[in-house]
Amino acid sequence: MSESATASVAVIITAAGSSSRFGKSHGGDKLAVKLREASVLAMSIAAFVDFDGVTEIVVAISPSLAADSELGREIAAIRQSPLGHRARFVAVGGASRAHTVANALMTLTKPSAYVAIHDGARPLVSKELIARVVAAAVEHGAAAPAVPVTSTIKLAGPTLPSLVDRTVPRSTLWAMQTPQVVRRSTLADAFARCLIPLEQVTDDAQLLELVGCPVMLVAGDEHNLKITTTLDFHLARLLPVPSPGTPGEG
Repeated sequence: MSESATASVAVIITAAGSSSRFGKSHGGDKLAVKLREASVLAMSIAAFVDFDGVTEIVVAISPSLAADSELGREIAAIRQSPLGHRARFVAVGGASRAHTVANALMTLTKPSAYVAIHDGARPLVSKELIARVVAAAVEHGAAAPAVPVTSTIKLAGPTLPSLVDRTVPRSTLWAMQTPQVVRRSTLADAFARCLIPLEQVTDDAQLLELVGCPVMLVAGDEHNLKITTTLDFHLARLLPVPSPGTPGEG
């Protein structure tokens, strides 16, 4: 059996955002909204609950989301599933995503060699993608999924209207996804050595870059979209749910 197939992984799922760009037309917090028969957050968690090698799952949740009664029933059902004891829900949301991850990292209680950080708003992540990123992290120390940037990118001022400075070649541009997986000791060290305010760190790979840790990009999945707006939500409803019988299951 390969090392990646047995690598111990703690999972941090970030679910402490404000959902400010989602609006209220679907009932408020995007993570509590039902995408199929389950909420966006429950679907994001489910991909990891029975993934081989997962030692624990910490869902960094906002107090307001934790108070959602329907989501609470879903959480209870997850915890009653055969491997649901792996999941814990903690209100450790911080001033930014990086603060939230740092807080959640401090709450991990079980030994693990690696940490996988996943957006709670990416409910269509497949086990194949998780396995691909974990395998690359085992080989290289840190890995993240990415997809090609397909739009033409212009460099201009921070607000519009603004004059175009230049066109940025897109052949080497990649849009980041999650889960992003890194050796646990490396992640802790990166937080300890980060020289810029954490609110300026937009993803885990950037944190590692800042301290000189290489990050391997692997092929992402167009279906692994992040639900940020109501348009994203409608698109996600049209996409197939990843099959549960895929590599990496425990």
